[in-house]
Amino acid sequence: MTREEAVARAYELFHLGYNCSQAVYGTFADALGMETELAMRISAPFGGGVGRMRQVCGAVSGMCMVLGLSSDAFDPADPNAKTEIYRQTQALAERFREDNGSIVCSELLKGVSVTSGAKAEERNETYYRKRPCADLVADAAGYAWDMLHEKGMV
Repeated sequence: MTREEAVARAYELFHLGYNCSQAVYGTFADALGMETELAMRISAPFGGGVGRMRQVCGAVSGMCMVLGLSSDAFDPADPNAKTEIYRQTQALAERFREDNGSIVCSELLKGVSVTSGAKAEERNETYYRKRPCADLVADAAGYAWDMLHEKGMV
């Protein structure tokens, strides 16, 4: 998968109705040896800034989950691995922040009339036109692809 294909796939998944996190994480499921349905289930709660609470952007969460699945940082007895995964996470988040102004959903949607609460908004042309989410998903997928490419995984 090329970078352009990853970006296009994430954009497509978002427009198919998947949330920001699912669109990013689901894009890389196959490349990382995970079934797409499982990736979509795992990432489902992170949409809308985690459960539509407008906290950390779902695209950023999806990007970080791609990083986690691509790393060896899972052993609690390995503090160096923890340090490295946190360093990589901060670098990805900073790149997203530099290009988009924030990693927080409510800040990214500032000036856009959105609802909060658990009920998902209807996906329609107005929904897609009024918010930057599709472009944010595309950016996050691109950054995730760049990271995986540096690791030789795509």
